[in-house]
Amino acid sequence: VEVVDAHQGFKVVTNQIKTTSKKSLFWTIGFLTFFLSAILNNLTVTIVMCSLLKKLVPNEADRKLFGAMVVVAANAGGVWTPIGDVTTTMLWINNQLSTIPTVTELFLPSVVCLVASLAFLVGQVEEDESLENSALPEPSELAPRGKLVFWSGIASLLCVPVFAELTGLPPYLAMLTGLGAMWTLTDVIHMGEEGEEGLRVPAALAKLDTAGILFFLGILMSIGVLDKSGLLKELAVFLSNNLPSLDIIATVIGLASALIDNVPLVAATMGMYDITDYATDDKLWQLIALCAGTGGSILVIGSASGVALMGLEKVDFLWYAKKVSIGAAIGYFAGIATYLVQNAVITGSFSSLLPQAAIAADLATSS
Repeated sequence: VEVVDAHQGFKVVTNQIKTTSKKSLFWTIGFLTFFLSAILNNLTVTIVMCSLLKKLVPNEADRKLFGAMVVVAANAGGVWTPIGDVTTTMLWINNQLSTIPTVTELFLPSVVCLVASLAFLVGQVEEDESLENSALPEPSELAPRGKLVFWSGIASLLCVPVFAELTGLPPYLAMLTGLGAMWTLTDVIHMGEEGEEGLRVPAALAKLDTAGILFFLGILMSIGVLDKSGLLKELAVFLSNNLPSLDIIATVIGLASALIDNVPLVAATMGMYDITDYATDDKLWQLIALCAGTGGSILVIGSASGVALMGLEKVDFLWYAKKVSIGAAIGYFAGIATYLVQNAVITGSFSSLLPQAAIAADLATSS
């Protein structure tokens, strides 16, 4: 992603934005973020789109709302592919999810989550002529090698799950293979050129988020200790005894991810429920991926994308809770409902869904 950005590859995307209607732009940015986050990752896409919004939306109040929408769209878009969100990736690497069922069965709930949230949030957008004062430059032709790097980067990311499925090798080897291909390509393109070191892979590696990697390592090691001590199993038994179904448990885990980082939550859940009891692509794992990914949008502190927005646009907790949380919650529950109905139709268990829906409604009302 860093190499593509250095070659201005994202002009392929930004050149397509031409509307002067704020509501049309709201929907355009939302869907653009949704699909980009599915193949890049939601944190990177949030940073890229917020940088774009600084040029595109001059009004600060509008830009905050657009930025919040980007967080909701990025988190929803990251759910339905193995490489879009770190929690889905964790479940995929640990063999709780596989590629094709994740894409086919989580895509529709993710879209419904996005549309329901945006339909609520777009009502706060007021049309005016402020977009005519945007600082976005006129669309310009991207250099041929910039296009080559952009499409090669996208292809290398899309091939990661394909490579892992076909070879049976760990996903990180697929990602490193794609990185090697990009490294070779950029070295060939810039062979013999001086002063172009910033366009090559070593320059991107120098910007590696080592602190973030160590953070995730620390979380997973801590969860591993809890797992070995048996505490996670005890928690699983407690939840099973006190909540009526696994669907409700997954929903509660998603709501908890609005307050607690979803990485340790999902890591803990992976230790609570054994894959021998809940096989690959079981409804439990898919629901956890959906709930943990989209539940983090309900509060600004619930996801890495939201925390990034706080830094980029100085969005505070109370503003987000007042303006965005209700819309994000509407999308969250709409996505879960869509998944449950879709799963019931696929498995032929639609009649058993109604009692669970009544319990979930009572739970939501009491909370």
